[in-house]
Amino acid sequence: MPKIYRVKNKNVDIEPHEVFLDKLAQSKEDELGLSEKKFEVPIKERISYLLFGIFFICAIILFTKVFYFQFFEGKKLHTVAENNKGSVNLIVPTRGIVYDKNMTQLVLNSAAYDLICDRAKFTLGRSPTGEPISSPEITNELNDIANTLSLNSQDIISKIQNTDSSEVLLADNINHEKLLLLEAKINTFTGCRIQQNTTREYVMGPVFSQVLGYTARINKDEYSDSTGYAINDYIGKTGLEKYYEPYLRGTPGQSKTVSTTLAQAYSQSANQTVVPSVPGNNLVLNIDAGLQKVIYDSLSSNIQRMGGKKGAAVAMDPRTGAVLALVSYPSYDDNMFSGGISQADYSQLLNDPSQPLFNRAISAKYPTGSTIKPFEASAVLQEKIISPTKQIYDPGYILIHSQYDPSVTYRYGGVKPHGMVDIRKAIAVSSNIYFYTVGGGYGDQQGLGPARIKKYLSLFGWDQKTGVDLPGEFGGFIPDPAWKKATKNQPWWDGDTYNLAIGQSDLETTPLQVASAYCAIANGGTLYKPQIVNKIIAGDSGKVVQQLQPQIIRSGFIDPANLQIVREGMRDGVTQDYGLSRSLNNLPVSVASKTGTAEIGIQNYYNAWSSAFAPYENPQIVIVVIAENVNGLGAVTLPVAHDALSYFFTKK
Repeated sequence: MPKIYRVKNKNVDIEPHEVFLDKLAQSKEDELGLSEKKFEVPIKERISYLLFGIFFICAIILFTKVFYFQFFEGKKLHTVAENNKGSVNLIVPTRGIVYDKNMTQLVLNSAAYDLICDRAKFTLGRSPTGEPISSPEITNELNDIANTLSLNSQDIISKIQNTDSSEVLLADNINHEKLLLLEAKINTFTGCRIQQNTTREYVMGPVFSQVLGYTARINKDEYSDSTGYAINDYIGKTGLEKYYEPYLRGTPGQSKTVSTTLAQAYSQSANQTVVPSVPGNNLVLNIDAGLQKVIYDSLSSNIQRMGGKKGAAVAMDPRTGAVLALVSYPSYDDNMFSGGISQADYSQLLNDPSQPLFNRAISAKYPTGSTIKPFEASAVLQEKIISPTKQIYDPGYILIHSQYDPSVTYRYGGVKPHGMVDIRKAIAVSSNIYFYTVGGGYGDQQGLGPARIKKYLSLFGWDQKTGVDLPGEFGGFIPDPAWKKATKNQPWWDGDTYNLAIGQSDLETTPLQVASAYCAIANGGTLYKPQIVNKIIAGDSGKVVQQLQPQIIRSGFIDPANLQIVREGMRDGVTQDYGLSRSLNNLPVSVASKTGTAEIGIQNYYNAWSSAFAPYENPQIVIVVIAENVNGLGAVTLPVAHDALSYFFTKK
């Protein structure tokens, strides 16, 4: 049988023309009839040449076109391809609003616009001498951006060179006039877009700056440590803005921007929202904006009247621990940071010796002076060291003989002699002699000693952070013999105990800690965690997300009957002729008070304290005020307490 008619083995590969001409073979076999059908029909030679020629011509055309695109149109097509790329961008959510307890708005959001560019589109190298190098096209585009926004092109280059992120913020807070120019040209700037943002406007400026804090551009470290932030985002830096950042921030959305050559021809680009943003939650404070302002104004005027420059005040509700006002003086205007503070202004704030950026209410370290005496009195009564009716003679001083040399005598004095005083009168007149005696022991009267003084001050929270919802709180410090030996390599002397008993020595506490402790005296023995925020509400629906409940730190550590005796002594300080807080007796409510003066090592200069609560029978407010480094012993903090209580109960 001829080779061409041989039946093929199924394991042998089928020739291409056999598959290609199956249909032709079938038709041929039909013409010949069933008896003459063939298994294969050979392809005609001229058809093979024709097919080969067609394939060869197509290959030549394809190769030529690829060569042309690669070597002649490559750069142009690369640019077109890049311009046709889409990018997914974050949609910055609307930041939550902050309200006072009466729903007075304390913060506003203002629209801002930034120019964000893809860093890769402007990637610049550096010459061996360190100078930036660039292509003429990139240079021209950067110059065009600089001219449009009235910027220095070298500053723009520096920003691109010094950023590590994929995007770079070339301009922020663009004003309306330049925004219009930029919008007209934005599609000619490769890889750039206009990003809407939000800046904060603080309604009451310095009055609330230490509470609210401020937002500012996210820095490199914050950006690398955070998720869901863009390079041009604002983030809470201090105060409530920082503490409640996760709530105020909201949830960013996503949008896809597609910029094509066709879109550029019509000066437009396609923006599609992929995921909508969710607004941040709003905060409702326990603070009364009116009370806050009254205290701030009164504190500043009275401190200036006495030649001072620094101070703080805290008002709290003793029934819940709610912070009704928190003031640090001097303060600063947090609006300075909202649009980006200049280096000169920031340096001025940092170098100001009065430290306006420092929150004295929660971070300053003060000896308390006689402000300590109601707490020491509570400890004395709890330890049953002395009867509340026992009187001690106060001649204005005590004399202590050295245990090593009896011929050496130390004199510890008071402001003036007070004669016979019991514990109530000792509180009202602030008798140093009485508290020297019950604190350190004198004659036949036993004293608490440093260990028990520290124990009770610690129970009142003077050596631990209160947990207030603000960043930067100081935890307080109570000295003891072990600390002095370890840090100063000195023994603890009786004089150290006497000084500690009247709030001197190395004792350090904050106005907030003192206010929190006085709340425990006022309410009968419960120490609450101070809370500035009352509730968190959803920014989009207004529903309550979280209602913050009062939190008890500890309670029952002092017998309520003993605290009642202490309160009576504080009340006598207002109502009795010998009391040091008589100026508070003309208020429309009954008040209990204790003043304090701490020496600071500068002659005739003191830290002046006043603490008060009202109404005496059922306290609703505790107010603690301190004026730092004031000249003389004149009234400086009591007038502030008076103004605060007057406003609180009369709204005048």
